[in-house]
Formats: sequence, structure tokens, C-alpha cells
Amino acid sequence: MDPTALPGRGFEVDVDLGFALFFFFLLCFFLLVAIVRCAQMVLDPYSAISVTTHQEEDQADD
Repeated sequence: MDPTALPGRGFEVDVDLGFALFFFFLLCFFLLVAIVRCAQMVLDPYSAISVTTHQEEDQADD
């Protein structure tokens, strides 16, 4: 008789696979956040500069 067909064994979870998938999806999430942040900086690089620093640079040029 096949041991996997016995009733009452329940659903077995592979803990190592669970941890691996969790960290894989966490890594994908951080990669997605980094891509979005870099795309924002490429599209509008001056938004990353604080207003006071940008004003100080404008006054230094005068």
C-alpha cells in the first residue's frame, strides 16, 4: 500500500522551501522598490535635492 495514500497524515509542509520562498519574494519586493525609486530619480532628478540646498546653489551662482 502506498504510504502517501494513508488517511490522517495531513498536509506536510516543507519548512526549508517555505523560508526560501519567503526570502525570494522579499528580495523581489525590495528589487521592485529599488527599480521604482531609480526610475523616479531618472525621470525627475531635482526632486531628490532638498529645496534649501537647491536655493543655496542658485544663490551661489549669482
